[in-house]
Amino acid sequence: MTLDLTAELAATRLLAVIRGTDTAAAIATGTALLAEGVRVVEVALTTPGALDAIAVIRATAPPGSLVGAGTVLTPADVADVVAAGAQFVVTPAVVDSIPEAVRRDLPVAVGALTPTEAYAAVRAGASVVKLFPASVGGPAYLKALRDPFPDIPFVAVGGVGLAELPGYLAAGAIAVGVGGPLVGDAASGGDLDALRDRARAYVAATS
Repeated sequence: MTLDLTAELAATRLLAVIRGTDTAAAIATGTALLAEGVRVVEVALTTPGALDAIAVIRATAPPGSLVGAGTVLTPADVADVVAAGAQFVVTPAVVDSIPEAVRRDLPVAVGALTPTEAYAAVRAGASVVKLFPASVGGPAYLKALRDPFPDIPFVAVGGVGLAELPGYLAAGAIAVGVGGPLVGDAASGGDLDALRDRARAYVAATS
């Protein structure tokens, strides 16, 4: 049965983006996020040992959690992340990995910024469109983008802090994707206790 990524994100309203410089720290970050109630996490392939991190996090994830791969650019990347156990993929733009993900029935969140890119993403088979970087235009831009595309499920990603989060949800985002403001330096060996505190705050803000 195909995973309905749109419904999952609409229900949880939060996607945690893990991008770091250390495999073990990325694993610890993902484990901590899931333990604190974050249900959907993405490990960027720019993280060293990302495939190993995805495999370990997925193997230990609580029931109902989703573990995906980010910065998935090529068909070969798709094959690699599927082998690691990724349940969905995320791209930064309309890229070559999308047809392969669609062929494999793997949900894909496609990065787009402009109306043309958003439309192209949906035409290519995106489950959701990742408005990235959302901070360029803010919630007002998202609202304007949704006017001609009311049926596109947008996830706002890029510079979404706790203060900005309500604005994006009010503007119609089904969820927000958060990297730095949530993960901080935890995926590079930073403070996991501080990460847990931030995770609880984000879960509370999207509940």
